[in-house]
Amino acid sequence: MLHLLLIVALLLGFQPDTDEERHRARDLGVEIGILPPGPLNSITDVEGVRVGHATVIEGENVRTGVTAVLPHGDNVFRDRVPAAIYVANGFGKLVGQSQVQELGELETPVLLTCTLCVWEAAGAMVDSLLERGDMQNVRSVNPVVGETNDGFLNDIRSRPISADHVREALREASTGPVAEGNVGAGTGTRSFGWKSGIGTSSRALPGQMGDYTVGVLVQSNFGGVLSIDGAPVGEELEQHAFRESLGSDGDGSIMIVVATDAPLDARQLNRLAKRAVTGLARTGASMTHGSGDYVIAFSTDAESERISDGNLSPLFQGVAEATEEAIINSLFMAEGMSGDQGNIDALPLDTTMDILREYNVIE
Repeated sequence: MLHLLLIVALLLGFQPDTDEERHRARDLGVEIGILPPGPLNSITDVEGVRVGHATVIEGENVRTGVTAVLPHGDNVFRDRVPAAIYVANGFGKLVGQSQVQELGELETPVLLTCTLCVWEAAGAMVDSLLERGDMQNVRSVNPVVGETNDGFLNDIRSRPISADHVREALREASTGPVAEGNVGAGTGTRSFGWKSGIGTSSRALPGQMGDYTVGVLVQSNFGGVLSIDGAPVGEELEQHAFRESLGSDGDGSIMIVVATDAPLDARQLNRLAKRAVTGLARTGASMTHGSGDYVIAFSTDAESERISDGNLSPLFQGVAEATEEAIINSLFMAEGMSGDQGNIDALPLDTTMDILREYNVIE
């Protein structure tokens, strides 16, 4: 019935309310999964993790930015953390990937930005590190910089990210609540045909499961058929990939950053990173030909004895749930935006809530 009403509304000229107040999924009663979130429901629930943004909106056609994720507040080069990178689909430009895979550690913060800005961002981060007083004899740095292509809303060919933007994101990184939606590296991104951006979520494992926290931050910019906690929202809204033709709106990318305080080595972090993709799949992503889908996972505990592989399963559950919810938050919190090549509407939350009620996701 709701599907029919939506068709009638569209025929009558219904347009989504672009002034709708934005809310996180959980604030509207959408509770993904079975595990509880951390206090902030954010990647910064992992103690010590910091996130900063530089949002770049200039004129009518620059819509981009930088997001920085820091494992801790000290010099990461001098105090490295175990890390792994999992490539679900490699259509992307992830700077620093091979050394992380080879050595199993991060030696810089993780930066996210737009596709044609990764090299400027990498150089600026290296400059900021080499300027430090404790880095005067350093001759090699492996910056880790991921990207998605925001070239619809953003004049990406102008390569608008500067060193000042990178320094701003690093300088502003904090342990508190994380801004979501049209901020930082998510300023110009879109997913499932709707405006998306930065999203985050976390899961706090109870004591009998290890008392660990796993947090996720996403830069979502990909296609598919949107599903929210099992409800076929994209189908009901008639806004999804492949609706009109074989190659329509299926491509795009996502960067997923996973942090945990569980003492894991690089091999175990690679296993954890793989499970983040199950959360991506639950939202309706199909990881198409042109989609760069990457997961960067790190542990903030490099000192404690590693947990056994047999105790990883609760973390696998947590990272899947947190990834799914982080993506939904990136959609719920993003506002509609116009830019270089046109306009992208926000996901209509009121209508989406009606769909979720129809499918018994919420009451």
